[in-house]
Amino acid sequence: MTDRAAAEPAAAPSAAEPPSQTALAADLHARAARIRAEMGGLDKLERLRTRGQRTVRERIDELVDPGSFRELGTFTRSKRPEDRFDTPGDGKISGQARIDGRPIVVFGDDVTVRQGSSSEVGSRKEERLAHFALRHGTPIVHLGETGGGRIPDILGAEGISEVLPFPAFAGRNHRVPVATVIVGKSFGGSSFLSAMSDFTVQVRGSCLAVTSPRVFEVATGERIGFEELGGVDVHARLTGQIDLGVDSDAEAWAAVRRWLSYLPSNAWTPAPRAADEAERGTLDDDPGLAELVPLQRARGYDMRRLLGRLLDPGSLFELRPLIGRNLTAGLGRIDGWPIGVVASNPMFQAGALDGDACEKATRLLVLCDSFDIPVLFLQDVPGFLVGRAVEHGRLLYRAMRLRQALTLCRCPTLTVIVRKAFGLAFKAMNGSGMGADAIYAWPGAEIGFMDPDVAVNVVRPEARGDERDHLIAQLAEATTPYDAAGVLGLDEVIDPATTRRVLAEDLGRLATRRPSPPEQRPLSYWATC
Repeated sequence: MTDRAAAEPAAAPSAAEPPSQTALAADLHARAARIRAEMGGLDKLERLRTRGQRTVRERIDELVDPGSFRELGTFTRSKRPEDRFDTPGDGKISGQARIDGRPIVVFGDDVTVRQGSSSEVGSRKEERLAHFALRHGTPIVHLGETGGGRIPDILGAEGISEVLPFPAFAGRNHRVPVATVIVGKSFGGSSFLSAMSDFTVQVRGSCLAVTSPRVFEVATGERIGFEELGGVDVHARLTGQIDLGVDSDAEAWAAVRRWLSYLPSNAWTPAPRAADEAERGTLDDDPGLAELVPLQRARGYDMRRLLGRLLDPGSLFELRPLIGRNLTAGLGRIDGWPIGVVASNPMFQAGALDGDACEKATRLLVLCDSFDIPVLFLQDVPGFLVGRAVEHGRLLYRAMRLRQALTLCRCPTLTVIVRKAFGLAFKAMNGSGMGADAIYAWPGAEIGFMDPDVAVNVVRPEARGDERDHLIAQLAEATTPYDAAGVLGLDEVIDPATTRRVLAEDLGRLATRRPSPPEQRPLSYWATC
């Protein structure tokens, strides 16, 4: 701010004429209004307007319910004496608000103040807000657009020692949901928080990275653009460091609202069932459901079409949709009950599991176990992908991490085998022996160690023609779901048309159980990344 009037105290009144409470309140409101109107300076606001950008306060107002934002820390400013009059908020705006009537806490980076860079007071404000959210069981939404750590504040030993490294976020154990929206160029603090969030959305045109291209060039001589370094396509398709990429702020706000709608406000309360019965659809038998899955095991199809019929209409909210596409993961509803969804997608790589797919499933399990949301697995998996690239992509580590997550999770899980379930992927997709609350299979499903077409090459590689076809038929006879059901490897073989109703009945029964206390949900202690 160019004028010190909003930051400096009013002149001391004379002893004979103390100010009235009304005058003091008017002075308070005038100071607060000026800080909120001018932010880091009218010149900086004008530059934002010229670029077609909005302030963090405007973005917060767009995200939350109208009129619900109540700011906390309005009068904070930099600790450095030379900066105290032109750093309102110390680069961070925070407060309480509501989304769809539910209380949240929200904070974001103010690029009109030192590019939203992180310093002691601003970082303390973020940490205080996180402690408030954890004490009161309130979701956190973070809008990230910081230029990184503030220099020279953090250059010396004293400065770097005083900046808080987000202990409340790192140690929250998923007790409250945390969402981050990357709305601009984000380096350092806001990037770190995005990696510790349960849900990260990135708006096209922003950049998400640890350090900026300028630092790259100074330190290594490497030149790289913002998009190439950390644009939406990089993270949505290559790194998997965001859950969703969107084209506009409006889409980001809608995504956050939708994501929160599936979750409870905290780990102690149940996830909300959709109140509108009309949105749930019917539980009538659906004879056309099975027609979406070809009987020929090698034919591809898009599992998302089946999910569109199996889940409540329009309720599938896919996460990380452009990476590990051989597995569809996300949130949805059946008869209004929120669920996590982990489904093979034979449209891509025949639905075989690789490292990215395993990592995507693990992240969803951590979220669902932390907030006691049941998870539905739909299996049509030929096994794990093989090859040098897959092995060098740490498939072993990522596959076993998924197996560990399945073994440790305490949230309910349900499994339906719709066509095939071969090899260790059968187990990794919550097959028998993995603790599922119920395992079902459609009558045309196949279950075994190996696809019969592949197995014949191992059993009798020299077989040709009719002999080969006969061997394949013999091997296939041993993979029927009735064989698995005969030794209780399945709970039941079900008519595909009844699948939605069967699952809805299971979810209704599971809703009456006593959930594990939050501290007894092992995956709540796992890292988000």
